[in-house]
Amino acid sequence: MTLRNHKWLVFTVVAAGVFMATLDSSMVNIALPAIMADFQSPLRHTEWVVMIYLLTITATLLLWGHLGDLFGRGRFYASGMVLFAMGSLACAVAPALAWLIVARWLQALGAAMMMAIGPALISKAFPVHHLGRGFGLIGVAVSLGLMTGPVVGGLLLEVASWRLLFLITVPVGGLCALLALLVLPLEGNPQPDGPFDWPGAILMGAGLILFSLTVNQATATAWSLASLAPGLAGTLLAAFLFLRAEHRANTPLLPMGLLRERFFLTALLSAVLSFVTLFAVIVLTPFYLDRILRLPSSSIGLVMLSIPATVLVMAPMAGWCSDQVGGRLLTTMGLMLSTLGLLLLATLTPDASPAGVALRLVFLGGGQAMFLAPNSAAVLGRVKERHAGISAALLATARNLGMLLGTGLVFFVFSLVFGQRTGGLDLKDFTPAETDAFMAGLTAAFLAAATLGGAATIISWRRGPDERRQTEPRA
Repeated sequence: MTLRNHKWLVFTVVAAGVFMATLDSSMVNIALPAIMADFQSPLRHTEWVVMIYLLTITATLLLWGHLGDLFGRGRFYASGMVLFAMGSLACAVAPALAWLIVARWLQALGAAMMMAIGPALISKAFPVHHLGRGFGLIGVAVSLGLMTGPVVGGLLLEVASWRLLFLITVPVGGLCALLALLVLPLEGNPQPDGPFDWPGAILMGAGLILFSLTVNQATATAWSLASLAPGLAGTLLAAFLFLRAEHRANTPLLPMGLLRERFFLTALLSAVLSFVTLFAVIVLTPFYLDRILRLPSSSIGLVMLSIPATVLVMAPMAGWCSDQVGGRLLTTMGLMLSTLGLLLLATLTPDASPAGVALRLVFLGGGQAMFLAPNSAAVLGRVKERHAGISAALLATARNLGMLLGTGLVFFVFSLVFGQRTGGLDLKDFTPAETDAFMAGLTAAFLAAATLGGAATIISWRRGPDERRQTEPRA
């Protein structure tokens, strides 16, 4: 069958995978304070529950995008769902934090397969002039997963352990995998353009790992420039060797020709910075609601619901508008709105109301909804057909790199300020006496993220006028 003739079946499969992955990630963010308390682990160890997930996805997305084109996108999409379900089960029975981190790595491998291939399936199933609509509806699936996660996660944390949060995605993953095998074509391209760029893949992964370890070391209470120097040097060396390898490769992992296109490069950079701002809020705000406002888990979930609920309402409208007016104006306005939300969050006080926090999160969610679907549609509606798969994988890589950087940035800035104000204490040692130090760290972290949000706004506007490639017949 052709994907175009069954676009709604393809959409259902991709949306199901997106829902499952976002449901899990939103529940895990809510559960971080409970996981820290259960294992009595410091912040710089606990954060790896999130960091390993984002790091693995970012490092392997391009790999799965290439292999999916070669061996069959449907086959890899279904395999990703199975791996995700297996990782969820391993997380649920983790006896120690190290086990949980390894299980999250397995989850991430499956999620990366789905994230790399899903946008390409949508791009091939929907006509060019309806791409904004297709990605806008995927935004609805994202928001539903993010909406369900905090509410369900908060309720489950009050009546049971955080382990149950992972168990509920196991049967969902199995059913989604079966649906993918029934709906998606399994064949691939037996004649690739050239050999796979293994040096590029290895160097990219090495650079991301070194960078993540360096950022994690920087959140330790006893860090110094001397302790960070080897990691920074290794990261820069890996980046240099990666770019050199990509220039020499016959079939590079990162197509340098695409990066020379201003519209493509600015879309990637603004996507990275957009998700830096989003995850800076997502990973730190639950700690504020738990430690400072002392809300129960169910109430924390309801407050965090503000972001995905806003996305649910605005994403379809943003997708439809992008089909009419293009992506430049919408993406820029969305990033401006997100930056405003961060500036408002930086004004939080120890006695703020939950409704006041939720209202600030609405600005962030609305900005993300206005940015994401128009940005994806603007890129995938303009690149040549032969670059659709790798372009989708690059967009997904940019988003997850932003999540990784946002998590690292917010914990680094917060730990730096909190440690200085408390004489070297870790967040796990927090008591009400450290409230002022907590708020100082929170404000500094959100202001740092807002600065990057402002940079993203400028970059997005500089992408140039909107264009679309001509509609091509696609199988």
